[in-house]
Formats: sequence, structure tokens, C-alpha cells
Amino acid sequence: MDTMNYKASRGMNIHARRIISYVVLVILTVLCLIWFYILMINATRSHGELTRGFTPFPSTHLVENLHNVMHGTLPIAAGMRNSIFVSVCCAILCTYFSTMTAYAVHVYDFKLKKFMATFILAVMMIPTQVTALGFLRLIDRIGMDDSLTPLIIPSIASPIVYFYMKQYMESNLPSSLIEAARIDGSNEFKTFNWICVPLMKPAIAVQAIFTFVSTWNNYFTPALVLHTDTKKTLPVLIAQLRSADFLKFDMGQVYAMIAFSIFPVIVVYLLLSKYIVGGVTAGGVKG
Repeated sequence: MDTMNYKASRGMNIHARRIISYVVLVILTVLCLIWFYILMINATRSHGELTRGFTPFPSTHLVENLHNVMHGTLPIAAGMRNSIFVSVCCAILCTYFSTMTAYAVHVYDFKLKKFMATFILAVMMIPTQVTALGFLRLIDRIGMDDSLTPLIIPSIASPIVYFYMKQYMESNLPSSLIEAARIDGSNEFKTFNWICVPLMKPAIAVQAIFTFVSTWNNYFTPALVLHTDTKKTLPVLIAQLRSADFLKFDMGQVYAMIAFSIFPVIVVYLLLSKYIVGGVTAGGVKG
């Protein structure tokens, strides 16, 4: 009888904890999505309607706002192309070369191995703003000012992505697997591309999403480097649209442009999220 009562009380406790977990998850989901909902609602309203306060119901000015944004004085289509090009290049180069660096530090044994690992992590502590002046002088001397290239090349060296990849390799890439590939006659480049990279897909997908989003939202560096409107990225153009004078300022266009700029990020997440879920499931099965 006592055993039955214990099992019943334990089942009730588990059920109660599950209900609490679901309630907390629902609240967190609402808090995360409500701002996106407000953005979508405001994108459908005119400037006059926005000045009268917030309403939870959409209006009928979305097409008008998008038309005004696309046919305004700023080259929004060119900004979208520039942002997509820079973000995709940075995501690919950053994840590939950071994974390669982590692979070299993880697999090979050399004298300065610990020093290099520590040095890379130390670089991670240096803010971008500290090196901005020297970076601008460098790209000006080599003739890369007002170009997209300086936004892409520095992404190859990413200490944060390297650190994440290195930690992932320590638990998912055994040295015995690399040794077996070498015994079978596989060269190092082939081993990395055909053995390491497939095993690292979940980690690569996570970092590709983070790198894409951070590059997409980056305003500081593009604002310093890019000067021609047709070469600027979307965050810079959005800032220009917000800083328009009183007669040209239209908050409806600003919200429509921000909403327009979010969709590529959503698409990238939907394309790569299956690798993240698959990696988590595979890790649970192995465990």
C-alpha cells in the first residue's frame, strides 16, 4: 500500500513539474514572439497611424510601405544583395577555416600548441572598437576602402567560432578515427573534408547561423568602411532611413524595411535548423 501511494505521489509530482515546464515555455515563447508580432503590425500601418499609438490589429498600408521603401531614394535592393553576399561569404569562410584551425590544434602535436590555443583565446578578448582605427588605416593603404572585401576577409579568423569547434571536437572527434584514416592512406586534406566536416555538421550549422545573423545585423564596421549608397548593407541603409529629416521621415517605411530585412535570417535558420535537431538527437542516441 505504501509502495502504491509512493508511486502515485511521484507520478503526480512529475505531472505537476511537466505542467510548470510547459507554462514557463509558453510564457517565454510569447515574450520572444510578441516583439516580432508588434513589428509585423507596425509594418502594416502608416506614419500617421503610428503617431496615434499602438494597436494590436493590422492595418492596410503594408504594400504601400514596401512600395515606398523599394522605390525611394535609397537603393534597398542593392543593400539586400550586399547584405546577403557578405553574410553568406562570412558564414562559409568563418565556419570552414575556424573548423580547420580547431582541427589542427586538436589533432596535431607541436611545440607551440598550448601557446597558440591560449593566444587565439586572448584575441577573443579584444573588442572590435579598439582595432577599428588601425583597421581603417590598413584598408585605406591597400586600396580596399568603400569595398565589401574588408567586411568578408576578417571573418576568416574568428576566435569564438574556433573555441566552439574545438570544444565540440574534443567530445565528438576521437583521435583513433583520424589515425584509422591515415592508416588507410587518406591524406590530411581529404581526412578533414570527408571525415571531420561531416561529423561537425551540427556545430557548423549552429555557428553558420550565428555568424550569418551577426554579420547581417552588423552596423559598426560597414558604416565606417562603406561610403557609396549602392555598396552599403541593409543596417546602414536602415539607419539612413531613420535619420531622414522631418519632412521625409516615415516610421511606416522604417518598420516595413526592418520586417523586410528579417526574412533572409528566418530562411537561413529554417534551412540549417534540421542539422541542429539531428545533431542533438544523434548525441542523445550515442549517450
